[in-house]
Amino acid sequence: MLREDLQKVLKESMLNKDMDTVSAVRLIIAGMKEKDVDARGKGLKEASEADLLSMMQGMIKQRNDSIKMYVEGNREDLAAKERKEISVIERFLPKQMNDAEIEAAIKAIIAETGAASMKDMGKVMGALKAKYAGQLDFGKASGMIKNFLN
Repeated sequence: MLREDLQKVLKESMLNKDMDTVSAVRLIIAGMKEKDVDARGKGLKEASEADLLSMMQGMIKQRNDSIKMYVEGNREDLAAKERKEISVIERFLPKQMNDAEIEAAIKAIIAETGAASMKDMGKVMGALKAKYAGQLDFGKASGMIKNFLN
């Protein structure tokens, strides 16, 4: 589904001469192809949807880091370009969970996995990534999990 949506938006934005969207979608597609190559190395046909959503979350994080540096360096023009790319990437991600929803999901995963200590952190993160890829900030979730498992 995601792959078809990307191709469709790429064609539409090319027809509309929306070059900001074209370049952002091309970056996503390039990342997707890279993930597919990695997946083939592991014996799979292509990268899973969860892998692609996770990759796009990473792209957003990179752009947010760049925006911070550009603003500090008084390069608002470059920061604006990064913000446009983020808005394009976000169009392909599922609705993001708020803090209360993240907390509820973590509590449910902890109950499902029987996690009791920090040794179980990886098990909880793995289950979260499998179930909620692209829907939450895993950096924030990591901190919340640590609070629950202490």
